[in-house]
Amino acid sequence: MLDALPLPHPFECRAGSATLRRATGDDLDVLIALLSDDPISASRGDVASAADRETYATALREVLDEPSNDLLVVELDGAVVGTLQLTSIPGMARRGARRLLVEAVRVSSSIRSSGIGSAVMRWVSDAAAPALGAALVQLTSDAARTDAHRFYERLGYAGSHVGFKYSIPR
Repeated sequence: MLDALPLPHPFECRAGSATLRRATGDDLDVLIALLSDDPISASRGDVASAADRETYATALREVLDEPSNDLLVVELDGAVVGTLQLTSIPGMARRGARRLLVEAVRVSSSIRSSGIGSAVMRWVSDAAAPALGAALVQLTSDAARTDAHRFYERLGYAGSHVGFKYSIPR
């Protein structure tokens, strides 16, 4: 858990007044639903199967117990409608620069384009990264997510690197 993060963080968007806060175990089912609400994630197995619930519960506990990680949720009108994971990474490159890695950004399909994603990502770069002493915010995005690429570019993120992933056979 990244204790230096300025949370909870209230913000306004076109959908109304929202709050960014730390996830808890009580958020498990809605987090699973948010992951499965995405066709690319669903194609990788995030299908909200009841059989996977304990696996997700273990993963949530591990993320929340790891001091360099945090899992955040966005609440709107009392309902969780978004999430993202942050990982603070110390490094040697760039003269010892700390990186803030952003993963698994999701906003419910029913309210995408409401300004929630923009507000959250601005908070990451303007508040979270400085609070953690990060010199760089980085993320990866599946090559098929062309809308997401345009979204990040509008926010000032540069598609400056090519990422590679290797899936370990199970």
